[in-house]
Amino acid sequence: TTYLRNEITNFLQKSNETFNEAWEHFKDLLRQCPHHGFSELRQLDTFYNALNPNDQDALDSAAGGNFLDKIPRKCLSIIESKSKVRYSRSKVRDVRANANAPLSSSSHSNSFDLQQIAAALEDKLDIRMNRFEKSLNEIKNSFITPTAPLKAVTKVCVTCGSNHSYNQWPLTRGGNDFPVFHDNIQQFQTAVVGYFI
Repeated sequence: TTYLRNEITNFLQKSNETFNEAWEHFKDLLRQCPHHGFSELRQLDTFYNALNPNDQDALDSAAGGNFLDKIPRKCLSIIESKSKVRYSRSKVRDVRANANAPLSSSSHSNSFDLQQIAAALEDKLDIRMNRFEKSLNEIKNSFITPTAPLKAVTKVCVTCGSNHSYNQWPLTRGGNDFPVFHDNIQQFQTAVVGYFI
């Protein structure tokens, strides 16, 4: 049991191991030692930190941020989903090593090599798209700011400074003692200024 617990704790994705293979390998270790005593969170942390940076980025992108910030059930769902997608390409091994190998002369072999290269490019494109989406979300979140509260507009009389429009000023309303100045406040102001000069 101690040996298997150490195997689980020290688990690392092998350089030629796909995401799906690494996940299956890790689950096999857990099954071999059913009384390992590790919480789901610790298992997920161990698996995530054992992955290569590209697979870690893919999980972070699928989680919409830091993968380990999610609850364990959501993390498992993301891993299973990614594992199924990667499983469909599991026939393709580490193409990065084979990409530099010369193509063989048979057309069947050339076709298979091209399929491997296409699958590798597709994987790289997926990773870059996930990184791009993550960056885009970070940028979008940095620009979202709460709206500033609007200030209320109040009416202020230009003549007396009170809280009403100048049309509501007692001398400009109908029925006042100065009908001459009813519609011509400018004339009234000129007359008042002329009187005090």
